[in-house]
Amino acid sequence: MTTASWSASQYVKFEDERTRPARDLLAQVRLSGPVRIADLGCGPGNSTELLAERWPGADLTGIDSAPDMLAAARLRLPDCRFAEADLGAWTPEAPYDLLFANAVFQWIPDHVAVLQRLFAALPSSGVLAVQMPDNLSEPTHRLMEAVARLPAFAEAFSGQELRRPALPEPRDYFDALMPWAAHVDVWHTVYNHPLADAAAIVEWVKGTGLRPYLGAVPEPMRPDYLEAYREAIAAAYPPMADGRVLLRFPRLFIVAVRG
Repeated sequence: MTTASWSASQYVKFEDERTRPARDLLAQVRLSGPVRIADLGCGPGNSTELLAERWPGADLTGIDSAPDMLAAARLRLPDCRFAEADLGAWTPEAPYDLLFANAVFQWIPDHVAVLQRLFAALPSSGVLAVQMPDNLSEPTHRLMEAVARLPAFAEAFSGQELRRPALPEPRDYFDALMPWAAHVDVWHTVYNHPLADAAAIVEWVKGTGLRPYLGAVPEPMRPDYLEAYREAIAAAYPPMADGRVLLRFPRLFIVAVRG
C-alpha cells in the first residue's frame, strides 16, 4: 500500500481524544507490578507516558516503525527506551509482562496471527492489551473511497488498493487467543467526539486513515481532493445546535491474560 509518511505533529493535533482509548484500555489491565513492558506502536509517546506514570519502576520500551514518531517520543520521554521495528515481524528479545498496543495492529497484515504469536510467547499471567479503530463503515472512511472514485480523481487512484482490511469478528480473537489464555475479554466502545467543524474531521483523519489516499494522489491534485473530501464530510456530519459536529468513532478492545 502506498502511504504518506507518519507525522507526529499531525497525529497530536487531537492528542486528548486519541489518548482516551489508551487510558480506557490501561484501566482494564490488572497487573500490580509488571517488570518489563513494551508499548507496541508507541507513536509520539502519549501511550508510553501513561504506562510510565502507572508503573514508574518498570523496564519500559516503546516500539514503532515510523522515525518521526520515535523522534517525538524520545523528546517527550528522554528517560524511556525506544526502538524502531516492524511489528509484523518483531519478536521479543526477552519475556514481557505486558504488551500494550494502542491503535496500531489494524495496520498490520494478518494481525490476528501476529497477536497469537506474541501472546503465546508471554509468561504465565502476562497480559496482551490491544485497542484498534473499527471505523471503516463510518462516513469518514467510506467517503475517502467515494471521493477517490469521482471523475476528477479516478484516474489518479486507478489500480490502487488503499482501504485497509476490516477487522475480524470478535470471535476470531477469542479463537486465536483462548488456547493459551486464562482469560480473554473483547469489547467495543463507541466514542462521540465534538469537533469544531468538517475541516476538523479532515484534520483528524489526515493523521491516520487518510494518509494512504494523500500518499497516492499526485501532489498538484491533493488540495482539490482534500476540498472535495471536506465538502462530502460537511454533508455527512451536520452541525449540532452549538455549531460543532460530532465524530462517531467505534473502537475494538482486547485484554488477554496468559494462562
